[in-house]
Amino acid sequence: MPACQPLRKPIPRIWLMTDPRLGDELLASIQRLPMGSGVIFRHYQLDATQRRKLFAKVRRVCAKRGHIVFLAGDGATARAWHADGVHGRRRSASLHLHSAPVHNAREIAAAKRFRADILFLSPLRATQSHPGNRPLGPVRFKTLAKMCQPAKVIALGGMNRAQAAKWPRSLVHGWAAIDAFRTQD
Repeated sequence: MPACQPLRKPIPRIWLMTDPRLGDELLASIQRLPMGSGVIFRHYQLDATQRRKLFAKVRRVCAKRGHIVFLAGDGATARAWHADGVHGRRRSASLHLHSAPVHNAREIAAAKRFRADILFLSPLRATQSHPGNRPLGPVRFKTLAKMCQPAKVIALGGMNRAQAAKWPRSLVHGWAAIDAFRTQD
């Protein structure tokens, strides 16, 4: 495989955050994403060998659908696994795109110091993946989203297409979810 090349695609507006709760639905969920979406591959609970094998499957599906895929973790691993970017709190100088999770002003300031390109701001609303976590709500979210600029802001936490449509693109570049892409029982 070639080394990481500069990303020539626009930063996606729709993202899937992988989660063990997706189980066997993971690859199908990625296939249901609109063409040119993004995937943040997490699956921290797997050992390194299992995680790398699953990432390779995810990467193949993403390539077929025109998606980009970021590896949550460190830049060296993301580079070695040929991810399109890295998702984490520290920047890797040799990867072209970096996203970071942020939840408050302190984390936003840190992500900006590391020059994160994309900030996943959460939780906007209550979410099944983090039950009991207090959501930011629209007023606090808006305040924090303004602090994130010039990085692209991705809204996360109880998001779906209808919720995302409520936010101006001048403030929120896109949205991310887990459950919005699962098949309904």
